[in-house]
Amino acid sequence: MKSIHWLGAALLAVAPLAPAMAEPLEMFGNRLFLPVTVNGQASTALLDSGAEMTILDDDFAAKLGLASTGSATARGSGANEMEASFAEGVAVDAAGVKLNQKVAILDLDEVLSRLIGRPVPMILGRELFDRARFRIDLEGGSIALADAAPATGDPLPVTDQRGIPTIPAAIEGHGPVQAAFDLGNGSDVMVGRAYAEKIGLTSSDRIVERRSGGGLGGAVDRDIVRLKSLTLAGRTFHDVPAAIDPGETATDLNIGTSILKHFLITTDFAGRSVWLEPRE
Repeated sequence: MKSIHWLGAALLAVAPLAPAMAEPLEMFGNRLFLPVTVNGQASTALLDSGAEMTILDDDFAAKLGLASTGSATARGSGANEMEASFAEGVAVDAAGVKLNQKVAILDLDEVLSRLIGRPVPMILGRELFDRARFRIDLEGGSIALADAAPATGDPLPVTDQRGIPTIPAAIEGHGPVQAAFDLGNGSDVMVGRAYAEKIGLTSSDRIVERRSGGGLGGAVDRDIVRLKSLTLAGRTFHDVPAAIDPGETATDLNIGTSILKHFLITTDFAGRSVWLEPRE
């Protein structure tokens, strides 16, 4: 899921890391869920490395008795803006990491019913990845704290674009561009419209259909193309469905679980690296 661009980096109070034990990571409809504890209340969160700040559903925040303060206009990957408030000092325990952080509070009912089809009280954002190094197996259903030993797989440099972590990838033999590393994207690969126009993906002969998509903010129609090739971490995928993202702030590429599930992943955002090891 794309980040909400007004949400700046959260201020985190961190506790010592727990021992490196694997936690269950459920893939449901190509989206990732893990157990969390929020202010002592056991729950489940959607994991989203592309979200700049953790988000609580307003009903869940009310159940926790959180006092919300302030307001801001949120812009996600959907068609409309949303109104959000904030809560400070929320204790989150997830994947062996304890955080004390500021969170956003939004009404998530529309996006959850439209895209996911199950209750999701919380979207756990990139604060988790900024705090620790993780080994993630999407197909195997696990996430674990990783030690500092050299990871296996191709090391890719991580940069930030508007708060979104990006890694290099290439389409159809064109030079590498920065692709959002987005574990919250459970749909197709997305190509930003400006880049799609630059490499000729928006011509009528490339568009195969038009499909409804979009995350926070409501549904949005997107043109769908089929990429002849997509190269990531030394592996090339062929005939890849991709949506053209019309958003003005869209990254050139956005790669989610449909592609990332084919790798064993080690993330080290603090060290500015991600390792991708092909599963085969």
